[in-house]
Amino acid sequence: MSLLNPPYIGRFAPSPTGPLHAGSLVAALASYLDARAHHGTWLVRIEDIDEGRCVPGAAEGILALLELLGMHADGEVVWQSRRKHLYQAAAERIVLHTYPCGCNRREIADSRLGFAPDGAAIYPGTCRYGLAEGRSMRSLRLRVPEPGYDVVSFTDRFAGEVTQRLSGESGDFVLKRADGFWAYQLAVVVDDAEQGVTDVVRGADLLDSTPRQIFLQRVLGVPTPRYLHVPVVRNENGEKLSKQTGALAVAPGDEAAAVEALLAAARFLGLPLMRPASLHAFWQAAIPAWSQLLATREGAALG
Repeated sequence: MSLLNPPYIGRFAPSPTGPLHAGSLVAALASYLDARAHHGTWLVRIEDIDEGRCVPGAAEGILALLELLGMHADGEVVWQSRRKHLYQAAAERIVLHTYPCGCNRREIADSRLGFAPDGAAIYPGTCRYGLAEGRSMRSLRLRVPEPGYDVVSFTDRFAGEVTQRLSGESGDFVLKRADGFWAYQLAVVVDDAEQGVTDVVRGADLLDSTPRQIFLQRVLGVPTPRYLHVPVVRNENGEKLSKQTGALAVAPGDEAAAVEALLAAARFLGLPLMRPASLHAFWQAAIPAWSQLLATREGAALG
């Protein structure tokens, strides 16, 4: 395999804020199928950097369920909470691109330029050229380029061409939060680079975060993976399934129930599978079905 075409490395990176639910299972299945269809490596990373939101035992439950469903990681599981030194080192490398911000939540809400596509407040750059007298650092922000130089575009393997103007659609974004935790945007970029991830397959709720991550990759001088964002599962009110919206845990009690859970996720992804008799039969059918779906969707995205 040449350096221009490195071996495929994918990952599933759940946040342990509760048990794995149907929406999370769709993302896990898509990432696993994509890795297996490409004869690649599939890693599992526990994104527990926001320790205040983590539920004790949730990570272990997610890992046990993945094993029960036949999704076996190719290597040791990585925990973000044990990698803070990597995020600190990354922030120190790009110190010329960052600045301390002294604004509190209310001040940001009152002065925001609008909302980013993912709902985050667009920061107006209040502290961009230095903290006001009497202010102290609350968070650390990354400075995005000025208008005209701030366009980030990429081709998503499902969604097609995606373009975002960072200055107007995200603003200078947080790398370290006021509560002392490293922000998701920094942690995920550092981890993907350190683990050699070539392909990110995840839910479409993170599509709008991708341009920020690509910009941060460029600032850090690390490779940009390929991206594929699958549709998110929503409840009857149109809300993304989550712990907050009452998503039920995936809890198969036997092999038949495990097959049913996987089959439901596969059909949501658009895989036209018949009901298999076993987990082994499910995987035998699902991997080639994913390859066929990819050929169709990627052709549409690139066309």
